[in-house]
Amino acid sequence: KHSFKMASVFAYQSSEVDWCEDNYQHSDKVAEFYNTVSSMSFFFFAPVMMYLLHPYARERSQAVHLIWVMVMIVGIFSAYYHMTLSYVGQLLDEIAILWVLAIGYTLWFPRRHFPAFIKSSRSHFAWLVFFTASVSTVMSFAKPTVNAYALNSVTLHILYVLTLEMRSCTDKRIHRLAAVTVGWWLLAISCWLSDRLLCGFWKQINFCYLHSFWHILISIAVAHGTTLFAYFDAIYEIPEAQPEVKYWPSASREIGLPYLAVKNKEKTQKCC
Repeated sequence: KHSFKMASVFAYQSSEVDWCEDNYQHSDKVAEFYNTVSSMSFFFFAPVMMYLLHPYARERSQAVHLIWVMVMIVGIFSAYYHMTLSYVGQLLDEIAILWVLAIGYTLWFPRRHFPAFIKSSRSHFAWLVFFTASVSTVMSFAKPTVNAYALNSVTLHILYVLTLEMRSCTDKRIHRLAAVTVGWWLLAISCWLSDRLLCGFWKQINFCYLHSFWHILISIAVAHGTTLFAYFDAIYEIPEAQPEVKYWPSASREIGLPYLAVKNKEKTQKCC
């Protein structure tokens, strides 16, 4: 009986969530073909952002790269989930997203907004985030169907923190980056909600691919958002590095992927 239960959670379509895309239309081994393929977008953006943010990570903390390692793990579990629609695939995907958020909070949550009992200690705050994420991981097994809604609701708090940061920022380029970041997120979450809640309409017009758009759009939004929070972090934590937002591949235009350029402290000291 126990082995049967274990086998059932790995079984195809054992998840309670089935997205709008028709199953097994292109392969008898892949439940949701386009949702599976679009999960590869995480593998495109993650290595590029690791490369672009490496100078910042070198000056601030190599742990910055852990965010993008986790994003690639999200891509692996997302592809597995949409390929199988299994209970385990759903849980692994959602838990990986949870830990991406946890690492992001640990690295970039502004020290000045820490709870009073933390006393501006990032290591203490990191333990608080680790404990909260661990409890949330265990709780995610209780009701998997609500996990995705809960994870997306965390974005509302991130937007709140972003609003607090923007109040003290006078750089118009950063304001434009914030607006573009929120715009990408709104497009992404609109696709996610529409695919989830209005599937009947999309099936009527034979367009059931909005969740695959979500994968691509949220990857772009995450790239923009991490650069934005890295900028605020660098401004307060390593101002001597003179952080500046630039864009790849065109450094002269605000088009493409944003990243944080910094001055190397050792080179600056030698020049002086």
